[in-house]
Amino acid sequence: MRAAAYTAIGAARDVLTIREVDRPDPGPGQVRVRVQVSAVNPTDTKTRDGTTQRPFDGLRIPHQDGAGVIDAVGAGVDPGRVGQRVWVWLASPGGPGGAPLAEWGTCAEYTVVPEYQATPLPDGASDDLGACLGVPAMTAYHCLTADGPADGLTVLVTGGAGAVGHYAIELARWAGARVVTTVSGPEKAELARKAGAEHVVNYREGDPAAAILDAVGQVDRVVEVAIGQNLDQDLKVIRVGGAVVSYAAGSDDPTVPVRVAMTANVNLRFVLLYGVPHDVLRTAAQQVTQAVAAGALTALPVHRFPLDEVAAAHEAVESGVTGKVLVDIG
Repeated sequence: MRAAAYTAIGAARDVLTIREVDRPDPGPGQVRVRVQVSAVNPTDTKTRDGTTQRPFDGLRIPHQDGAGVIDAVGAGVDPGRVGQRVWVWLASPGGPGGAPLAEWGTCAEYTVVPEYQATPLPDGASDDLGACLGVPAMTAYHCLTADGPADGLTVLVTGGAGAVGHYAIELARWAGARVVTTVSGPEKAELARKAGAEHVVNYREGDPAAAILDAVGQVDRVVEVAIGQNLDQDLKVIRVGGAVVSYAAGSDDPTVPVRVAMTANVNLRFVLLYGVPHDVLRTAAQQVTQAVAAGALTALPVHRFPLDEVAAAHEAVESGVTGKVLVDIG
């Protein structure tokens, strides 16, 4: 089968190649998926360039997320799953708990994953939407719910035009929360409004914290993309007993104003999906699928690349392109 792969860390054009590799066979409890669309997440580029420092031996086929059709199952798996359309999450090495759950990711004609990591894609949902879920939607769901249900809460989503931000807005609205978000400009503001944010604040204009308080008052929960830059703002707007949940690491670590945080009785939570327990991840996948079935989730604006241009796809993610980068496989 054809696959993108690399054998050493480095820049995309230096290490990524397209090659023929043996088609994998599913083992016990596994399914094989013929991949139609593979998604590129920032974590994929950071793994490839060595930022995340996940050592590996031999060949690595990249990408955590994708969508396709199950074409074979291993022992102990219902054979009725053959032919089922699925969305795949955390496929490549460095999965939950840091342990490789497969020897290759989704940037190949076939991938093999534990059967529960190939989640049925509801009727009517596109392959593009399925490929967009995975890391972004499951991260968003966990950030929203790790401190309890979001129903009736007021939620601040920083970076509402990003992939996690997009799904945090949509999942919060689906759960019955009120949402305010921050963005950097008009184009991203429109994306956040389409996702369902009731109030959008341009953080490059005026006093964002004052604008948030003016729009919704204090918030119960913050889904935070840049805690190094935004912690002071978050502590100004968080309700006593609220939670600030950070899912991304920037170049600068925050300095925690301990007295202010104590006064707010705030819960500072840090989320890395790969360390979340398996049962919690499976629940997240089930809930995300229910939201898709209800029509609550939408695909991000798509930037498509053929498999032969996977290096350009990685470069697009590294450049900070707005939307989702997808690689067509099927």
